[in-house]
Formats: sequence, C-alpha cells, structure tokens
Amino acid sequence: MPDMMGYLLLGAGTGVLAGLLGIGGGLIIVPVLVGLFSLQGMPPGVITHLAIGTSLATIVPTAIASTRAHHRHGAVRWDLLRALGPGVALGALLGSTAAAALSTQALGRVFGLFEILMGGYLLAGRPPRAGGTGPSTPILGGWGGLIGGFSSLLGIGGGTLTVPLLAWFNVPMRQAIATAAATGLPIALAGTAGFIVHGLEVPDLPAGATGYVYWPAFAGIALAAFFTARFGAALTHRLPVVTVRRLFAGMLILLGVRMLWA
Repeated sequence: MPDMMGYLLLGAGTGVLAGLLGIGGGLIIVPVLVGLFSLQGMPPGVITHLAIGTSLATIVPTAIASTRAHHRHGAVRWDLLRALGPGVALGALLGSTAAAALSTQALGRVFGLFEILMGGYLLAGRPPRAGGTGPSTPILGGWGGLIGGFSSLLGIGGGTLTVPLLAWFNVPMRQAIATAAATGLPIALAGTAGFIVHGLEVPDLPAGATGYVYWPAFAGIALAAFFTARFGAALTHRLPVVTVRRLFAGMLILLGVRMLWA
C-alpha cells in the first residue's frame, strides 16, 4: 500500500505537468521511480531500465488524456502530427534498442546529464527562435526520428524537444505544446514495445514486470495521471506558462544532479 500511494502521488503530479507543459512526465517519473525502486530493494542492475520502460508505458494514457483536452480547445495541429508520427515511432524503437545496450549506471548518467542541460535551457528563459514558416513533411519526419530516439532512450514523451522545434517553425506556443502532447503517444507506444521486447530474457526482474515495464507502478501512475492531465491542459490556457516552465526547470536540475550523484 505505501508503494502504491507513492505511485499515485507521482502520477497525479506528472499528469498536471503533462497537460500544462506538453511533456509526457518522464523527466519527473524516471528519477523518482529510480529512488522508489531502490527503496523497494529491486536489483540495482535493472532499476534504471525498469524506470524508463515503465515511464514510457505511463505516457500512453497521459498523452491520450492531455491530447483530448487540447483538442477540445482546438490547439492540436493534426497536420504536423501526421508528419512527425512515423519518424518518432521509428526513432523510439531504435532508442529502446540503444538503451538496452547500456548499463543501468551509464543510462542513469545520460539521463541525469540531459535533465541538467534541459533545466538550464528552460531556466535561461529564452524563447525558441523562429526560423521557417512552414516545415515540409520530410524535414519533420527526420526531426521526428531524432526526437523519438532520444525520447525513448530517456523515457520521456518528447515534449521538451518537440515544443522548441515547432516554435522554431513559427507554430504558436499553445499549438506547439498541444501538438507535442499528442506526439508523445506514438513515442510511448513504440518505446514501450521496445523496452518490453529487450527485457524479456533479462534475469532478476521483479515479479509484476514484463520486460522492462513494472506494471504495479504503471497502474498507480497511469490511473492518477489520466485524471489530472486534463486539468493541466486547461491550465495551459490560464496560467503564465513561462513562469511555470522556469519553476519546472529548477526541479529538473535538482533531479538531474541526484541522478548523477546516485
């Protein structure tokens, strides 16, 4: 029961962030799950992979809920999503393969370093520069592959990478956030499948895991996040997003330092 309460609280918080900032929540879920799994005495050699695989799985319902909420506000650019979708899905499969080849310590350090860099970028408060007025489908497909690969490797929904890309192409910020939230779905589906397949033959996995996805944690996080993501999406249209992103950036830096230290 204490473990499930931790998963529920984690899911509630990340669900709001997912809807508010267009992220899948993985930047919060992964380091917190690493800590929770360590406290539960899971084998150290699989903890980071389990945290990332489980994080990707939880992004599926979160992305569905936040995308529906953004769609009701007419903010999702479905034309851009169709262009990004195939690339991010293929990239996510390749990213899960790369993650499986790394040790849990190396994977944790990669994740921690990314969090610190991303937190620093967001904390600087510099809005993404506009570049082009209309991205072509091949260009978006190529960028989608890179976004999907990095997102799957790190267990995130891709919003932290997709939002700046779309903003660079002069997509309005609220549309960029909404479309990034929707892009998290193909990333999560493909990445989760990859982490399950690559972890099937791994020894020492805890009971309740299929490959690198730990279903008890998935259930608690996904249940809470599914209901709170819609509130975050609604807040996007009411709160000063820049201020929220800066607060979020500080949290990322602290969690990144913890991952590197661990």
